[in-house]
Order: sequence, then C-alpha cells, then structure tokens
Amino acid sequence: MKNLPQKVRSRKLSSRVDLTAMVSVSFLLIIFFMVVGELAKPKIMDLSMPERHCDDGVISCFGTASERTLTVLLDKNNEIITYENLFFPSLEKPKKLAYGKNGIRKELEIQKKKILDYYGDSRKSLFVIIKPSTASNFKNLVDILDEMAIAGIGTYAIVNEFSPEETKLLAAK
Repeated sequence: MKNLPQKVRSRKLSSRVDLTAMVSVSFLLIIFFMVVGELAKPKIMDLSMPERHCDDGVISCFGTASERTLTVLLDKNNEIITYENLFFPSLEKPKKLAYGKNGIRKELEIQKKKILDYYGDSRKSLFVIIKPSTASNFKNLVDILDEMAIAGIGTYAIVNEFSPEETKLLAAK
C-alpha cells in the first residue's frame, strides 16, 4: 500500500482571552473619574443671613448686645476701618487696618478675647458687621470672610447700608 498522505489536522488555538490588563485599566479609569468628580465639586462657605428688622430707620442688631459688636468697613485700596459697638461714633476711635495676621486677624482675636474675658461665657461671642463700600471689590469681601473663618468668628452679617457718619468717615480719608 502506498503511503497516503495523512490529513494534516490544524492545531486549535486557545479561545481564551486574557483580560487581566483590561480589568486593571478599568479600575484605574474608575478611580480617576471618582477623584476628578470629587475635585470638581465647588467648595463653598456656609453663609446665613439674619432677617432684617427696621424700627424708625434704625436697623436692630438682631438681639445682639452692642458691646459685643465690631463693625468692619471695607474701603478702596484694600483698606479696612473698624470700630467697636453698634452705632457710630464708638468710645474708641476707628482703626485703619490691613488684611493678614498682623492686621484684621489680630484685631479680631483681641476683640474676641476681650469679650470672653468680660463675659466669661463662650456662648456670648463677638458679633461682626461687615459693610463693603462701593469702592471695595469682591476680593476684599472674600478675604474678610476668610479672616472670619480663620479667627473662628461664627457670628457675622454682611450689610450694604451705611449710616451718614460711616459715609463721612470713608470720605474723610
């Protein structure tokens, strides 16, 4: 008999695909998008505005003792003018301050400590009224809110109305 050529059988290749690399890449993508999503959230500061009460043209201080009040006037050229108590003129002369740890932050800490020493009660804290003038810019308002957070002042209000005395004070500089 003749040697008949034998059928050549094709070798079967493995039909399994190794997905190890694909799984690693997918987990990296999932982690990447989770981190990007978390970082994309806006960072905001809580701000609560009290209700406004007017009696004969005088804005009340929402039940806060005027001795615990510090008024902060924001003016042009990054200047800050502060005075104690609710109504102008206060017992002390207004102070012209700058931003930073040796300026408004130091004054806030002094006032906060003075009130704590006087009342001896941490529930009676400093109340700050922030009044940005039309000459101040938005950065000044953000900076003073940062200073409030750094100094640990929890009670403050932003008011856009000036008394005639405050207007004269800003114009006199």
